[in-house]
Amino acid sequence: MNASPAMAMSPKENPRILIVGNAGQLGRELETIFAGVGPITGVDRESVDLADPAQTRELVRRVAPDVILNAAAYTAVDRAESERDLAYAINESAPRVLAEEARRRNALLVHYSTDYIFDGGKSSPWIETDSANPLNVYGASKLAGEQAVENAGGGFLIFRTSWVYGPHGNNFLLTMLRLARERDRLSIVDDQVGAPTTSIELARATHAIVTGIFAGRFGAPEDWAGLYHMTCGGAVSWFGFAQAIFARAAELLAIKPPALTGIGSKDYPTPAKRPHYSVLSNAKLQSRFGIGLPPWEAALEKTLQVLRDAR
Repeated sequence: MNASPAMAMSPKENPRILIVGNAGQLGRELETIFAGVGPITGVDRESVDLADPAQTRELVRRVAPDVILNAAAYTAVDRAESERDLAYAINESAPRVLAEEARRRNALLVHYSTDYIFDGGKSSPWIETDSANPLNVYGASKLAGEQAVENAGGGFLIFRTSWVYGPHGNNFLLTMLRLARERDRLSIVDDQVGAPTTSIELARATHAIVTGIFAGRFGAPEDWAGLYHMTCGGAVSWFGFAQAIFARAAELLAIKPPALTGIGSKDYPTPAKRPHYSVLSNAKLQSRFGIGLPPWEAALEKTLQVLRDAR
């Protein structure tokens, strides 16, 4: 279900912004880049229990936002296999409530989803209309969240992304840098391919689109509401990503690279199965908004520079 033709989202100065999950790696970048756009209310798990629909609904009605940026999610992929109810509460029920409340007050909802809604069976980039077939509970719960937002309708944007990392939070980059200080050798999975995407670039692209919408540059909600893929360009395996991290971290952060060994997924069993190929096509995003994220290599370089400058 897309935006109702009767819905209007007028150009607006100083829109009230609600960032859900502002303490996470994406939420922190969103809070930084949207500073100055309008008054921001940021909430995290300490201030609202997203597993409680009543708390989530009360939050939106109290803040009365013009924009909701939902950067919160249950992202513990392996733990979700044994915490299914909690994963669905945060990844499906909470987005549904946010979407319903956004629709009720003609607010814009931005929601983020994942490449893990696909089974990895293709060998070319996935497009938005490809059939979803999640391999794990996390992916299934995120797919259910997408469907809940779409069913609520209104002025919504769903951005599917992949392999998110950045200078903050828990992510592959920071884990690799920590392990490099602790170990001389690392074994990294080499048969899962995707597009590493930085929280920095996700926030920048979101900012460009949201401010464009409120400036009236993209037309009415029925012209832009919907689902889009949003990742950095290119593709690489986790092993190749680790190689690139250490190649640049050696120079920028003075970290001694560990010896790397590529292994298959079968050699590193996990509770949740991962897709072997989950590269997303960004053609629709580029076509509709004229926005593309940089290649993953350039985004990695920028993130490592941020870490260097913060030392």
